[in-house]
Amino acid sequence: MTRRAEFELGFFVVLQFMFLLSPCSSEKPVEFLPKISPDTSPQPFLPFIAPSPMVPYINSTIPKLSGLCSLNFTASESLIQTTSHNCWTVFAPLLANVMCCPQLDASLTIILGKASKETGLLALNRTQSKHCLSDLEQILVGKGASSQLGRICSLHSTNLTASSCPVINVEEFETMVDTSKLLSACEKVDPVKECCEQACQNAILDAATNITLKASEPLTDNSERINDCKNIVHRWLATKLDPSQAKETLRGLANCKINRVCPLVFPHMRHIGDNCSNELSNQTSCCNAMESYVSHLQKQTLITNLQALDCATSLGTKLQKLNITKNIFSVCHISLKDFSLQVGNQESGCLLPSLPSDAIFDKDSGISFTCDLNDNIPAPWPSSSQSSASTCKKPVRIPALPAAASSQPSLYNEGVTRLVIFVLSMVLVMLLS
Repeated sequence: MTRRAEFELGFFVVLQFMFLLSPCSSEKPVEFLPKISPDTSPQPFLPFIAPSPMVPYINSTIPKLSGLCSLNFTASESLIQTTSHNCWTVFAPLLANVMCCPQLDASLTIILGKASKETGLLALNRTQSKHCLSDLEQILVGKGASSQLGRICSLHSTNLTASSCPVINVEEFETMVDTSKLLSACEKVDPVKECCEQACQNAILDAATNITLKASEPLTDNSERINDCKNIVHRWLATKLDPSQAKETLRGLANCKINRVCPLVFPHMRHIGDNCSNELSNQTSCCNAMESYVSHLQKQTLITNLQALDCATSLGTKLQKLNITKNIFSVCHISLKDFSLQVGNQESGCLLPSLPSDAIFDKDSGISFTCDLNDNIPAPWPSSSQSSASTCKKPVRIPALPAAASSQPSLYNEGVTRLVIFVLSMVLVMLLS
């Protein structure tokens, strides 16, 4: 049975502080650590102090709106609430790739689609888009979301316009596109089959390609215009589906892209190359180098099960290019969970589900999200002919029973672990007092 655990903010905070304060820290001596610095400066995994037990986690404030945006955000309250949870303050950078940004994009698409029922237009002009984006950001921040969503999700006011797509009028769109074919392919999207069969994605591509033909001025790279027109197609689809169905479809399509690519940045690997070549003459030095390297990867972001497979393949391929032929993942007990952010004493990595999921808000326990704790599935070493892990032909079945990747016993029991945030916050206060 797949083991699952639900980690909440208090769980992260308390375990991290207990680990830092513990005299039994498992941190390696400094001399064993290579001088490797990631190419990026990842956001801190944890806040330095938890909210007071007496303060609610979602402190809704009244946003100051421009009064110049025509979009009806009130009618999309449920979508906006989910977005604020997925993009909640300190978690937003960690959940950006898997939850926050896909949900934000889906919400914008659905809101713009709804608006087109009254305006007949599937995009805003540049002036309105600036006001509407600013208003939406204010609303989300008022509900607890990060104030840095523009930077975290690369969100700009042009995302609400047509950009280079030449068609925004609903009637014109419907005369140029085989709408029955489009709806048939995208009305009910299976989030697993779609990523392999791509029925809806192909229908969207066909529709986007058709409406690009209206453009009078060709672009050097037509793929940019096709991508802009795909956004218009998504908005039109949102007008034909109810909001929950539209959200499910858009998040499912986004997840096909998400699970196809490893989002981690790999620093240089010279230290591993120096210690793991020559047919692994010194296993201890090699595994120390691998452990240190992987610890840098763990500081970047939360990833899904399937992304972890992509990352394992990418790292293994890079190591093979350094003439490392031995399966050092197996030798050094590298598991899939080692590629994602760790919790507490770094014995349990959080791999997010590969299917779309949302963070959950509970008035008593705060914000939480679900992790698939298949944390001891060994990272597969790529074969010499394998360049990347196919989304549809993964070398490991996920979810799966945790396989023993080391002689260490598992620290987690099966089932769901929930810790009450307010109690843990009080424990933290006592630890720091």
